[in-house]
Amino acid sequence: MTNVDDRRHGARSTASRILAGALALILSPLPAWAAAVAEGAEHALPHLDGAELGLAWVIPFAGILLSIAVMPLAAPNIWHHHFGKIAAAWGAAFMVPFALLHGLPLATYELLHVALLEYIPFIVLLTALFTVAGGVRLKGHLVGTPAVNTMTLLLGTVLASLMGTTGAAMLLIRPLIRANEHRRHKVHTLVFFIFLVANIGGSLTPLGDPPLFLGFLKGVSFFWPTVHLFLPMLLVSAALLVIYFALDTWLHGREPGPAPLVDGTEEPLSLEGKVNLLLLLGIMGSVLLSGVWHPGTFEIYHVTVAWESVASQVLLLSITFLSLKLTSDESRRLNGFTWGPILEVAKLFAAIFLTIIPAIAILRAGTAGALGAVITAVNTPDGQPIPAMYFWATGVLSSFLDNAPTYLIFFNTAGGDPGHLMTDLAVTLAAISCGAVFMGANTYIGNAPNFMVKAIAEERGVPMPSFFGYMAWSCGILVPLFALVTLVFFR
Repeated sequence: MTNVDDRRHGARSTASRILAGALALILSPLPAWAAAVAEGAEHALPHLDGAELGLAWVIPFAGILLSIAVMPLAAPNIWHHHFGKIAAAWGAAFMVPFALLHGLPLATYELLHVALLEYIPFIVLLTALFTVAGGVRLKGHLVGTPAVNTMTLLLGTVLASLMGTTGAAMLLIRPLIRANEHRRHKVHTLVFFIFLVANIGGSLTPLGDPPLFLGFLKGVSFFWPTVHLFLPMLLVSAALLVIYFALDTWLHGREPGPAPLVDGTEEPLSLEGKVNLLLLLGIMGSVLLSGVWHPGTFEIYHVTVAWESVASQVLLLSITFLSLKLTSDESRRLNGFTWGPILEVAKLFAAIFLTIIPAIAILRAGTAGALGAVITAVNTPDGQPIPAMYFWATGVLSSFLDNAPTYLIFFNTAGGDPGHLMTDLAVTLAAISCGAVFMGANTYIGNAPNFMVKAIAEERGVPMPSFFGYMAWSCGILVPLFALVTLVFFR
């Protein structure tokens, strides 16, 4: 009994430290930052001109991607025990030379900008969804037959636009893994889960995926994606579900012996921790809050922070704390809930968000930047947008870069006027939106829940494909479907 109590106390202590650290980052910036505010008020706004950056600055970003792709295969023990240090080393490989060559003020500004406006909101939302969804446990027999698995994927695809790809993925991934524990062939199920639930399903509302939420903040109507992205989403989702059902039926027939009951009991299906479903609604409301309530802003060393963003993050952390208090530790244990996956995502994406700074700056420089050819290629010589090029340019870059700023770059490249884009250039805006949301499924880092699904699956003993192994699946299945989408909708 003492050991159980100790484990519970340890879990709660870990959770408390995570929440306390997040609150400290949001509400109490380091004293050095506060000093920088006073000093920075006397100087001009720091500015990073992407036109002055060469592609060599992208090497640390390529380094962290290659480390994620190669090291789990080439040096699994080193990676498992030291991936946080490796990620930190790549972050330092960018920040130290950048501070030396461009000055500490600009380096401080860029660090604070990415931390306060991108990374902290990202990890707080992810932690809230991970914690709350991890408190919902499906009890009883759910056996992973082709019909059950396909219906689960369909349910997740629908839920993704209502509670976000991360929320839907975190809600359903553990029940799906448990339902297929008895099966030898199950990796394909999780790959299609990432395709559908963690990405393509989130294309119908601003709640579904961050790029669409950015569009909403820029003036795109809430239900515009529902109307204009529905048919492309339906085509891809229906094709994937049919392909999956056929593949899973074939593999199910190759399973050795009959499928056993998951837990060997006759317990009927039921949900434990239903209060977390209400908390999921609270998370959705907290996200929407930042889009409809604008009480003002404040600055930290020239970085403008919106009060609604702070309020949203405080609400999300409060919801996370409530979920931990209202859900029993035993229920979470039976659900296979641990902090390992979210800590892995937090460490690796900290390096990704940091090293991606120069890549995004180069893209924002437009035709004057080192990637100017990409920007030029999406328009005709007389300046007319080419929807197919917008779809593929946005999509390919969103597969490896943060899809939210990538969406915004091409949104502005297409003119940046939401009224014009929603009407006269509706096909172009649909192409940008589909590229950013759909093609996040091309790699593990294309969208945050992709990597989290991988981490949870591996923690539960499922040998997921390597970085390039996963891309073999996406290139073989998704890319032909995206070519079909281009021919049908974006020619």
